Parts: sequence; C-alpha cells; structure tokens
Amino acid sequence: MANYYCLMAGLPDVKLTDAKPRHSLLQMKEELEGILEPQDERLLQTYFLRFDCENLVDMLEASRRKSPYDIIVDPSKVLPLTEDEERWNKAALYDRPTMKQFVEEARATDGAVKGFPAFMADFVRAYDVHQNDYKWFARDVMMVAYYDYARQCPNTMMADWYELNFNILNILTALIARRQGWVLADYVQGSGPVVNALLKQSVQADFGLGAELDYVQPLMRAAETTDPVDKERQIDALRWAWLDERTFFEPFDITALFAYLVRTEILERWALLDPEQGRQRFTRIIEDLRGSVKVPEEFIRR
Repeated sequence: MANYYCLMAGLPDVKLTDAKPRHSLLQMKEELEGILEPQDERLLQTYFLRFDCENLVDMLEASRRKSPYDIIVDPSKVLPLTEDEERWNKAALYDRPTMKQFVEEARATDGAVKGFPAFMADFVRAYDVHQNDYKWFARDVMMVAYYDYARQCPNTMMADWYELNFNILNILTALIARRQGWVLADYVQGSGPVVNALLKQSVQADFGLGAELDYVQPLMRAAETTDPVDKERQIDALRWAWLDERTFFEPFDITALFAYLVRTEILERWALLDPEQGRQRFTRIIEDLRGSVKVPEEFIRR
C-alpha cells in the first residue's frame, strides 16, 4: 500500500468544529489527479461516483419538470431546464455532456455502458419504467444500488465505511417506519446482516443490534432528536469519530486520505449554516460521544 506522507503532512488539519474546510472537495479532487497510485485512484473513484449518481437522478428528474418543484404530466409540452438551472455537483467523475451521452447509450442497450458501472445503466432503464409510480423513489433506489456497489470495494476500511452509511440509512428508515406503524419490509432496502436484523427483530428496541454495533445506541438517540439539524450534526459527529478510530494507526496511507476527503465533505455541508452555532454544538456532541461510543479519547480530534 502506497504511503502519502508528504501529501498528508502538507494538508491543513481539519476538526469537526472548524467553520469550514481550507480546501474544498473539488479542489482536493483536482489536486489529487495524477499523483496517486493507479489502484488508489480507482479506490477514490468509488467515493466520487456517489456524486455522479446524485447528478444522474437530478438530470433525469429535471427532464420531467418545468421547475425543480413542479412535476409535469406531459414533459413534451415544456422546455427542459437549462444547464444553469440544473443542479450539478462538479466533484463528480463525469461532466454533464458525458452524463447526457451515457443516458442516451443506456436507453439504447440492455446492458452496461462502457466506462460506467452496470448498475447506473440499469437505473436509467428502471427510471423510464417507474418514473410515474408514486411508490418508486428514484433517489432511494439509486443510493441503494450505489451502496451495493461500493460495499464491494477491495479496501476493507472503505468497504466498512460504505457499509456503515448504508446501515445508518436503513436503521433510521426502520425507526421511522416502526414509529408510523408501517411494514418495515416496504421501506428497508438492500441485503445483509443488519437488514436481516431490522426485519426479523423489528419488535426489539434496538433491533437486536446494540450488542453487535457500538454506533447503534448513539444513532438511536440521535434519531429521537426533534430538531432535524441537530439530528444530522449528531450523526455526522458519529461518522467523524468512526473515521478517527479507523485511521489512527495509519495516518499516511490511502485510507487516511479517504477519511480526509470525507471530513472535508462534512465540513463543506455544515459551512452553509451558522458557523459559530455549529462549532458550539459539535463541541457538545463530541463530549457526549466520548461517553457513549467505544472510541479511545485520543482518537477524537479536539
């Protein structure tokens, strides 16, 4: 495994209580081009692919709307959104023209499109079939497919990261469904041990997962928070602590660089909110996590 000592040593330290990162995620992506080992570059491509998946959903959805908030029954009667009106995350691997070409090719074939994971072409065709089905949620279907793909990552730490986030999404979904009295099987997505536990042990308070996964209890406490912003902060603090724990002994390899990218993305998202309020809130959450998550204190950055 390659060692990126010089690269990591030159990056400014990031803390969860920072108002914003010193480098944007897009800047980081551009700076890494051409300096990583080929196998490590492929590993990080899986991370950035998530933004392509989000862009793909936005592109398909935009073709059906006259505005981002107005569903059109007959899209032929209105002009599509301009490129400036479409949301587009430039941290993605592919630009807009490439993605548009991909959509055309996906619709013209029954298989994969060269250069793209097969699940993305499958999604385009599924979208065309189900786009008017109110029970079919395009963004959820896309993210489940992405995490199914990402969880097969050959790097153990990264695969575990994708598994963590997949599980967080399903546990939160299961908690909402149970609270509303819905059938969990209609909402919990994908497969795996956690999914099986959610469906088979749905009457248990923690779905029988508390003894196996140390993040389940703090996650469930976060889910009980009524303020949605506060809830998201608690969940991101949990993610941050997980990254600290998993990279503490390997501070200069590709997993550390991967964790740095994730932390940068987290800080970018919260930079849109009041920075001082966010700094104070994260400080308190970190203190709470020290007593509820099995993370040695030295792993949690101050």
